[in-house]
Amino acid sequence: MEQGVIVKGIGGTYDVEIESGVVPCILRGRLRLRDDRVLVGDKVEISREPGGEAGVVERILPRINELTRPAIANVNQVAVVFSVKNPPPNYLLLDRILVQAELLDLSCVVVFTKGDLDPAGALDMANKYAAISYPTVITSVIKSEGLDELRELLKGKISTLAGPSGAGKSSLLNALDPALNLETGKVSAKAQRGRHTTRSVELLSLGDGYVADTPGFSRLSMGTDQERDLQFAFPEFRPHIDACQFRGCLHRREPGCQVKEAVKTGEILPRRYEHYLILLEEAAPRY
Repeated sequence: MEQGVIVKGIGGTYDVEIESGVVPCILRGRLRLRDDRVLVGDKVEISREPGGEAGVVERILPRINELTRPAIANVNQVAVVFSVKNPPPNYLLLDRILVQAELLDLSCVVVFTKGDLDPAGALDMANKYAAISYPTVITSVIKSEGLDELRELLKGKISTLAGPSGAGKSSLLNALDPALNLETGKVSAKAQRGRHTTRSVELLSLGDGYVADTPGFSRLSMGTDQERDLQFAFPEFRPHIDACQFRGCLHRREPGCQVKEAVKTGEILPRRYEHYLILLEEAAPRY
């Protein structure tokens, strides 16, 4: 038996990367009857005939996690990718993705692309998210800036890239490894958004890690069962939560709220707090 990672799956055939390369495999019959489907990112054991180029997936090894949208397993971190300009960053969407990752207990890296278009603005954005606790990188494909720093953050991990179309995710991956030669798209000057160039989940080998340039990331609206958990998905809230006057404070209208006080003193960004209130409203129980 050889161990590997499923990096792609189409039409019942799975590409499994093992130490010596990529092996096309089919599933053993009992695996095809499983209720839960086999996912890109699954660690597997395969068998091959001596000298055979194809193989059979015999066993799916235990997962550390799995995402529904995109459908991928064993992710270590989310690289949240937004452009500085063209299109301008949608901060509510950025924070939505960070919150969803936090609720899934995934580490996050914040990447601002196209830093050459507005260096001062890019630095201001990066400093704000770095102060929260997120590793933050400013990149420029044009000037080859920030690429080594990002490679180090992706090293040895399975990372999924999440962000809007037009942010330059595929271009960024091509800059990290030109051999990938991924399709890229242009941003509409009128709509200020790009077209999706990634249509299926695939793990791309990058150094000794993997990245997934995915066509979607989790659900982007809050579930109505997440009202109490939401506050813990904002790392900058955590030092203040226990100091609130009332136990169970949701930091909305309650008196003696230390989270609201931290917003007033500038310890918490007002924009982030506004986004918390929007998401809190979405997560409120519907009776």
